[in-house]
Amino acid sequence: MTPLSPLDQLFLWMERRQQPMHVAGLQLFSFPEDAGPRYIRDLAEQMREYSTPQPPFNKRLVTRFGQGFWDIDTQFDIDHHFRHEALPKPGRIRELLALVSAEHSNLLDRARPLWEVHLIEGIQGKRFALYSKIHHSVADGIASMRMGMRALSPDPEARDLPPIWAMEPRRRSSGGSLNPTEVASGLARLTAGLGKQAATLPNVVREIQKAAKKAKTDPDCVSLFQAPHCQLNEPITGSRRFAAQSYSKSRIHALAKAFDATLNDIVLAMCGSALRDYLISMHELPDQPLIAMVPVSLRRDDSDAGNQIAVILANLGTHIADPANRLRVVKASVQDAKQRFSQMTPEEILNYTALTLAPTGLNLLTGLVPKWQAFNVIISNVPGPKEPLYWNGARLEGMYPVSIALDRIALNITVTSYVDSLEFGLIGCRRTLPSMQRLLDYLENSIHELETAAGICGIPKRR
Repeated sequence: MTPLSPLDQLFLWMERRQQPMHVAGLQLFSFPEDAGPRYIRDLAEQMREYSTPQPPFNKRLVTRFGQGFWDIDTQFDIDHHFRHEALPKPGRIRELLALVSAEHSNLLDRARPLWEVHLIEGIQGKRFALYSKIHHSVADGIASMRMGMRALSPDPEARDLPPIWAMEPRRRSSGGSLNPTEVASGLARLTAGLGKQAATLPNVVREIQKAAKKAKTDPDCVSLFQAPHCQLNEPITGSRRFAAQSYSKSRIHALAKAFDATLNDIVLAMCGSALRDYLISMHELPDQPLIAMVPVSLRRDDSDAGNQIAVILANLGTHIADPANRLRVVKASVQDAKQRFSQMTPEEILNYTALTLAPTGLNLLTGLVPKWQAFNVIISNVPGPKEPLYWNGARLEGMYPVSIALDRIALNITVTSYVDSLEFGLIGCRRTLPSMQRLLDYLENSIHELETAAGICGIPKRR
């Protein structure tokens, strides 16, 4: 058995009916040119034949003396984890997103390995989709993205590619039962790690104090507890709405060049503009700027498992009407966070993140301090494939991340890149954020605003 890390255990503790803690991805494919009338049915039968999953897809959660462990599932049932479904007519993207919204609302069964894959047919334009979800305790967003990419091929002629759960893991865990030597070794590593972590605290505390002091004189600087309460931070239900859209990467790069900004700066400014318009439409825009939690990967290898993330807090400038000035504020807050992290070790960054998010985590676990609001929304940007990919001859047309909405953080925006597009995936609580899909129109408007401010012509959105 393999023990869960404290962070992975935390994702399990945080889960409740109104707060599922799985991440997912929606992949949209076009049929191969030689596809026959039984193409999808044959594909489903082939996928179901892979009934012996590889790690981590063969592991289920067990608990011993209050500690969580991953253990091999000796009664694995492929029919529980793999589902073949069809959209109701007319099979538009609207029906696809509705199906994903419903499936993403459902908790994973903890008695089984914590993942599902749905093969979805009946989509207009000779297309089909894969919706794959996995618990955040098993893999973070980047790890999930890498696993999904490894299941695909740049070769359109490649066939007999296995589904994601049947792929050999890039790095194997030791597995097996725990013996006294392994336990002693683990305790020694833990003790050494605690000493190293404790040594970082003085510098971490100084950095937090410096940020708080700077925020008193610089209105664009972000420190703890300055996020205003708004509609995004109301209690949530377990029902989800998923919205997705693709935008041309060349448009975003043109804006980044025009404003001497990064692609991520432009994405954050787009989200700030869209949230400003959405909250104005609901008469709920606060006077203070919204704050985004932006995860940053600390991975220095190509591993697929576990969680290795830190975060920055970014000012979205939602109190500013001018799009160029709003982008300036976004850039300044991100650069401030990057400058702070550049002076810190990876251990200090992790501890800084932990102390920054501790009040929010305490509130998510207990609900005791709802006014301790470090951020209003989560916005992630996950790098994706730079070349077209195929799965058994079917071309991947789009890939959309489906993340996690949290109690009192009712919206999560995740962006990934694919070839020449940026794929936006928005997940939110249906009741807390009515008509959330309007955010897609507001995102498009935000690009037009920045293009107008920069004096450049826009390119029509992809779809």
